Amino acid sequence: MKLERRVIPAVGAFLLAIALAPIAWRASAQAQEKGGENETGPYEVLAGWPKPLGHPGWTWGSQGGVFAENPNRIILLQRGELPVPEKAPEGYTGGYGAFGTPATQGKPRLEHCILIVDADGSLIEDWTQWDHLFAGGRGPHKVRISPYDPEKHVWIVDDEVDQIFEFTHDGKQLVMTWGEHGVRGSDDKHFARPTDIAWLPDGTFFITDGYVNTRVVKFDKNGKYLMTWGTKGAGHGEFNLPHSIAIDARRRLYVADRSNSRIQIFDENGKYIDEWDNVRSPYDIMMSEDQYLWVSDGVNNKFLKYDLNGKLLYSWGTYGSFPGQFWGVHQFAVDPAGNLYAAETFGGRTQKFRPKKGADPATLVGQPGKVPAS
Repeated sequence: MKLERRVIPAVGAFLLAIALAPIAWRASAQAQEKGGENETGPYEVLAGWPKPLGHPGWTWGSQGGVFAENPNRIILLQRGELPVPEKAPEGYTGGYGAFGTPATQGKPRLEHCILIVDADGSLIEDWTQWDHLFAGGRGPHKVRISPYDPEKHVWIVDDEVDQIFEFTHDGKQLVMTWGEHGVRGSDDKHFARPTDIAWLPDGTFFITDGYVNTRVVKFDKNGKYLMTWGTKGAGHGEFNLPHSIAIDARRRLYVADRSNSRIQIFDENGKYIDEWDNVRSPYDIMMSEDQYLWVSDGVNNKFLKYDLNGKLLYSWGTYGSFPGQFWGVHQFAVDPAGNLYAAETFGGRTQKFRPKKGADPATLVGQPGKVPAS
């Protein structure tokens, strides 16, 4: 009997396990994702974002920049609307580049260049009153808001007209203009195709200048010229298209030396510190709050994460014009909810990505960082 008491419960447990096995297997099979290529990395793309502008015969043009102030206020820069491609089906409202021709080769009308949309991609502001500023060029290049400015002024860099504009937060006033429209120079009052801007906590700012001048220019908080560095070349402190700039918590400047395929690092007075080579084509860079440098590579069409020693930690992205793929991410942004926005210069669209459930936080583009006040 003692033997029976030991065996019978064991047999019962065994039979119960057999009975429950199909249920457990089905649950496991449902939880396991099959197929896929992980094209969008740790994110899922929100197809159909933003919503159509509703201008018959016209669609989104080349997207110069994007800035996500918060999840319900995203600034989009477009280099003018483009006629709907002939190949497009009737009623098409998507990106111009979906039909094989880059948006930079279209013939835009420089209208609706500064747009603000909400979380659903619905238009909430259209700064058409400033479209005339971009006349004679190809439309705005990048947009930033200083993280240290309580008034949240909107800064827009236009490379082709050689100017930088500072607007009030609501876009009703043009506060300041740097540079002279269409007049290129390398002195303290002119630029030659500037590209980007970054700030220190006291309001000091740096402009990468740019396609022609290949230099970095430093100004104080009042816009007074302080200094410049950089010449054309591939040596230390030389540039071949400084296209973006970011600053770490130690006040070191990271410059995307795009056509030299590298990131150069300087102190705040232009002293060369280091460089990271073999970064194919860094279009835009961002220093995250947790002190990693994120890069959008416009040729390899990837997002890249580096530690501050220059070690590549993670990358994702695929070339193409389907939703979730990339064709020349010219500027990217992250909102406080962790959503990622990518403005494509060739694809002619800005895409919104939402973190996947359960995504490893280390693979997500972090929140924009700040420099501690000295």
